[in-house]
Amino acid sequence: MKLKLFNFHKIGKKDENTEKKVKEYRMIYAKKNKKKVSEHHGTRLKYYTEKAGMSFISKKVSKVIFNICIVINLLISFYMIYWFATNIKEGFFYLSLIMLYVWIVVFSVVLISLWILFYIIIDLRIFKRKIGIEEVLADFLQLTSANIRAGMPIDRALWYAVRPQFGVLANEIEIVAKETMSGEDLDDALKRFANKYDSITLKRSINLLIEGINAGGEIGGLLNKIANDIEESKIMKKELAANVMTYVIFISFATIFASPMLFALSSYLLDIINNLMLKMDVPAGVTNFSISFSGAGVSMNDFRIFAYTCLIITSFFSSIIIATISKGEIKAGVKYIPMFIATTITLFFIFSAIIGSVFGGLV
Repeated sequence: MKLKLFNFHKIGKKDENTEKKVKEYRMIYAKKNKKKVSEHHGTRLKYYTEKAGMSFISKKVSKVIFNICIVINLLISFYMIYWFATNIKEGFFYLSLIMLYVWIVVFSVVLISLWILFYIIIDLRIFKRKIGIEEVLADFLQLTSANIRAGMPIDRALWYAVRPQFGVLANEIEIVAKETMSGEDLDDALKRFANKYDSITLKRSINLLIEGINAGGEIGGLLNKIANDIEESKIMKKELAANVMTYVIFISFATIFASPMLFALSSYLLDIINNLMLKMDVPAGVTNFSISFSGAGVSMNDFRIFAYTCLIITSFFSSIIIATISKGEIKAGVKYIPMFIATTITLFFIFSAIIGSVFGGLV
């Protein structure tokens, strides 16, 4: 009986040691997973910043965004403390709940919003660099073709075809030239250069160039044909944009001119109705009159907020639709958004002032 009790005691010790080891393994596994997630996020951030030409800030951006969130929450907290101290005499417990809400919910929302804004900026910068590459790629390939036909090897032909007006492409070709001079293979340097950009035109051109080099064909004629194909595709895109110009004009007119004028007219009509309802008196002898004239159901302030909201939303989506129709890219319409919004709001004020001065005697 004693032996059995001793065995059970040993089994209990083994179970406790096993549980401790399991807990230790779980903690180590959780730390490794956290480390992998952070490394994955850092690698992804570095990948995007390199594509945007901003690789030097990839290590600092997380810290900067976190510090900005802390500063914003501190400002909100100071304002809430001042506001509660001057306006509302609530207890310390209520103020603590508000501060907890600010530092959990508001901090999370601000942090996520800043990261989304950062990635939007990065994405737009990547798109801008891609457009800059594609605009000058045909001219660069034609210069390279001329250099090859003059007797230069392919790496020197690429180097001497660089011009300052090529912008981003000039910098990238300089990097390729430095890598090849340091002993790296030209194919690998060109592939790395093509993978930095989300441009199908650039990747196809580089792949054709690499295949031509490996096949030992006449590179000068190949590059000239690639440049001509790029120019023809540009001309086709311009022709397509010209064919749909009617839709662009109609959407622009409806957004920039028609919508502000109609909202301005509606606001003035609402003002007239409000004044008429306030001036209208029901005769004292009429008792079974079922309609009450106590004013309109929508106030002018509410209608103006509604008008501003509709104009901003309409301008936002109209700019995106116009960019998709004319350019084939939604990102190309980002530069039109502030212009459309500012124009529609300004015309709304102008039309309101004109209608008010012309029909001012009716109110």
